[in-house]
Amino acid sequence: MAADGVEGPAPRWRTRAGVALVMVLCGVLFATTARISGGGSLRDESSDVVGVLEERGRTIERLTEENATMRAEVEELRSGQADAPSAERTAQVSDAVGLSEVTGPALRITLTDAPSSVPGAEPNDLVVHQQDLEAYINALWLGGAEAMMLQDQRVINGSAFRCAGNTLLLEGRVYSPPFVVTVIGPVDDMLAALDDAPGVQVYREWVDHVGLGEKVETLETTTLPAFEGSLTVDATVAR
Repeated sequence: MAADGVEGPAPRWRTRAGVALVMVLCGVLFATTARISGGGSLRDESSDVVGVLEERGRTIERLTEENATMRAEVEELRSGQADAPSAERTAQVSDAVGLSEVTGPALRITLTDAPSSVPGAEPNDLVVHQQDLEAYINALWLGGAEAMMLQDQRVINGSAFRCAGNTLLLEGRVYSPPFVVTVIGPVDDMLAALDDAPGVQVYREWVDHVGLGEKVETLETTTLPAFEGSLTVDATVAR
């Protein structure tokens, strides 16, 4: 938005026991759809929902711990297999779909809300919106990202995030800004992809216009954890 009589920037757009079980997990992952919800503001729900989500988040924390324990048992069974080639293939698939930790050079991008009062700007202009995060995340994947983390959670192709009140909801956990994306991959290619992404370009206009925050850091070596969220099947039966 812009003050009366002043033209502002363009509008802002928003993976027997071992191998078999792991391959089932991988099949489940490939069956997920890209569930990042399209559009909508990170601030578009009433704040009284946050308490309910926080309680849900505590339940999901417990379920996530149980899930991690079961995956550790699968890994123990897999590592005890006599069939080394099969174990190696399974490990490769596990790496590809995000079920293993990854280490390498990385970028860390931090997006923050603008100051609470900016002359000529409306409150909606001063916040990081869902489509802003989507623009950065999609550009990073396009730039060759190998592994990604949003806040303190590893994300994969089927990961979904959205908002309630003034918070980010990811895999049942609630986060407040700043919003941090850490991504391992070819750094120069990812930086170029960010520069070329229309949604990122628009966000950067608003960085200049109202003081939204963008910090891009290059990290020499970073380790991202394995994905520990739920893997769900989204199946359609043909009739």
